[in-house]
Amino acid sequence: MASLLDPNARGRVILVGAGPGDPGLLTVRAVEALKSADVVVHDGLVDSRVIDIAPPHALRISVAKKRSRHTVPQDGINALIVAHVKLGQRVIRLKGGDPFIFGRGGEEVEAVRAAGLPVEVIPGVSAALGCAAQAMLPLTHRDWSSAVSFVAGQCKGLSEQNWSGLAGKGRTLVIYMGVATAADIADKLIADGVAPDMPVAVLEKGTCDGARALRTLLADLGPMVGREDVQSPAIIVVGEVALLADAEDKLLSWAKAAEAMAS
Repeated sequence: MASLLDPNARGRVILVGAGPGDPGLLTVRAVEALKSADVVVHDGLVDSRVIDIAPPHALRISVAKKRSRHTVPQDGINALIVAHVKLGQRVIRLKGGDPFIFGRGGEEVEAVRAAGLPVEVIPGVSAALGCAAQAMLPLTHRDWSSAVSFVAGQCKGLSEQNWSGLAGKGRTLVIYMGVATAADIADKLIADGVAPDMPVAVLEKGTCDGARALRTLLADLGPMVGREDVQSPAIIVVGEVALLADAEDKLLSWAKAAEAMAS
């Protein structure tokens, strides 16, 4: 079977991971796919320099989402992709990070397959991997962590998620989309038995202009996010490996952190 990147193959969709921001982190295969595009359906966080790799004639369609405000619902995105493919066009669905890590790529693949159309997925550097690498923060380490988990800090309600056993000594927990719920995340983890003085790193706008890496303790996570005016996109890394991050220490004294948590 010919590759979906065959220049003679049309009427298909390729989900492409755009990485965490820096265009230099695109894979070679992602660049090849973009150069073949008739239509680019892209997320809002994708760098404009990545989108510009597509040919000038390619139609560019933004389906940007923001917290609590989806400009195009997921069903609408699915229908949009399918409609263009049925016109015989090569659709590049460009997604921040990796399509299959909190990118709804699975839902889009299901929709395209249900329509009887061909689909390929080109993986990308996930936000966790890209941001952690920039901050020199190893998500696993023989001395500190033998397991890593990824969770969404805001996904159909934080209270509905079961994180038991995901964070603690010898483990790393990476939280996507957790800025707005940082204080609730800290309370949830502490209630589940994670030590209040567990190291935490917040990696803001990783690999992009204005990137910051901040380090504190779990009990101080919510207050620190507020004090430092942390903005999305950002990931939160909970675990002893956070001590290894090349980050600014933004920790209140333990007494003040405890007081902030109590209030």
